[in-house]
Amino acid sequence: MTINQQGAKRQHSRLLWVHAASLQSALDSATWVETTRHLRHLGWDVILIGEGPRGRHEVAGVDIYCLPKPDRYLWGTIAFHLGLVRFILGSEGAIDIILFHQMSALWLLPLRQLNRLLGRKRPVFVMDTRDLPTTEGGVKNRLRTAYFNFVHWSTNRFADGQTVITPRMAELVDVPGTKLWGIWPSGVDIARFSAAREGRRWPTGDESVRLCYVGKLHLERNLLPLCEAVKAANASGPRFHLSLVGKGPHEVVLRRVAEDSQGGISIEEPVPHEKIPELLHDYHVGVTSLPEPDDVKFQASSPIKLFEYMAAGMPILSTANPCHTDVIGNHDVAFWANEATSDAIINALDAIWADRSRLEQLGQESFSLADMWTWQSAAEKLEAALSYGINT
Repeated sequence: MTINQQGAKRQHSRLLWVHAASLQSALDSATWVETTRHLRHLGWDVILIGEGPRGRHEVAGVDIYCLPKPDRYLWGTIAFHLGLVRFILGSEGAIDIILFHQMSALWLLPLRQLNRLLGRKRPVFVMDTRDLPTTEGGVKNRLRTAYFNFVHWSTNRFADGQTVITPRMAELVDVPGTKLWGIWPSGVDIARFSAAREGRRWPTGDESVRLCYVGKLHLERNLLPLCEAVKAANASGPRFHLSLVGKGPHEVVLRRVAEDSQGGISIEEPVPHEKIPELLHDYHVGVTSLPEPDDVKFQASSPIKLFEYMAAGMPILSTANPCHTDVIGNHDVAFWANEATSDAIINALDAIWADRSRLEQLGQESFSLADMWTWQSAAEKLEAALSYGINT
């Protein structure tokens, strides 16, 4: 299928958005799926490409197009991007903007240079930076970090423009002011996540407070100190139950701790993104990643899970990293750990336990803040960035 075969008349510039991973299974698929939904509502003609069996698919009611990516690390990446390049070359000039992320940069930037040599002004190539690679792991991750560093160096010189998730991210990857088209944060579908509030049963008396973390099980998220803190807080009685929902390289270690927690900690399989509101219905407090407050990488992020917990009507347990405090501000909806240590997290847990009679009230206040962080707002910011860049 070529883009021309879709036949829709343009109202805005035609956007090809590339995500070199599965949109059907990713916990953060809303970044692409929900933003695409709202861009289309705004009149944009968006082709969202992800990894999967070749052809059209639907995720949460949003039409996407998938390209195969064999389940072999390097060859899978090569095969996906060869298919992507063929797809672009077969578009016969129908694309105005190609929006991509770091993993695709070195495949697409040479295509941009070729187009310029041939005198073609379209499409323009724009890289979006939403995160940076984890520092956890051995040689593979060191190579990945080196690759990303080279990508940012190359993109700063050869891309037509860039968008980023936060102002701090633009500083962290040193985006030149002349290349920065705009900033658009993460968001949340409030209507979908607010369903988690309906009929939630809050703890009474000495009933356990149910904590939920949804995300990747990485060392840098400091989930081990969290587990140790829950075990310590439960030493005098079952005050908390913690569920860690996700997968990652730290899972083996965390499972060992969970097995020694007398039922206070459980590791749950990931669930599709559309099922997360149903999952959160059964919990009282949402736990974010727990970076150190001075962790620069996390300071540059826009915490999608924080927004989802808020929209689900949950108070928050988090560390006082600016990516969290900038969102919450002075509102009394979060229990803060001043360090990513078990002692600091125990203090936060003690505060939750002491304030457990107010959790429902705090959840209502948390929900009221979510209106500031919707995917519609994020899509409007992305639209403004792309419109600015292509018309400059």
